[in-house]
Amino acid sequence: MNTLRKKVLVAIAAIGFAGAALAQTAAVQSTEGRHGHAVSVEQRAAHKAERQAQRAAKLRAELKLTAQQEPAFAAFLAAGKPAQRPLARMGGERARLAALPAPQRMEQRIERQKQRTARMEARLAALNNFYAVLTPEQKQIMDSKAMRSGGKHRGHHGRHGQRGAAMQS
Repeated sequence: MNTLRKKVLVAIAAIGFAGAALAQTAAVQSTEGRHGHAVSVEQRAAHKAERQAQRAAKLRAELKLTAQQEPAFAAFLAAGKPAQRPLARMGGERARLAALPAPQRMEQRIERQKQRTARMEARLAALNNFYAVLTPEQKQIMDSKAMRSGGKHRGHHGRHGQRGAAMQS
């Protein structure tokens, strides 16, 4: 079973590398959509915003928020929105960083990480404010939602870390 998983991962990685090579030849501002149609950065952003609005509406309905809880919920949603980067900066960022000496690149990375940490702290403050106005039943729903969304991105990598730690001990 482990060999099969490795073969599948190698195949997926090969497909990913091939896709990356093809993507390098594509235009920066436009990519192929699901059905071969060109999708602009703006269209992807609009689609993402639509999905986020749907998730927020679903969460609002599941929590059955009162009028008094709505301002805290709105602040929580606003704090969760990612920072907007200028489109002009996105394309040249990698080339600009490559031109810097290694210590300055590291300083840039540290600065970006500090900015991410500050955004996460702001999100935490908004979450704490929102969580404080919830009823115990709503907190249960919120806890189950946070557990599911947090596990999506880290679940696979987390198991490797646990397995490696178990092997070392």
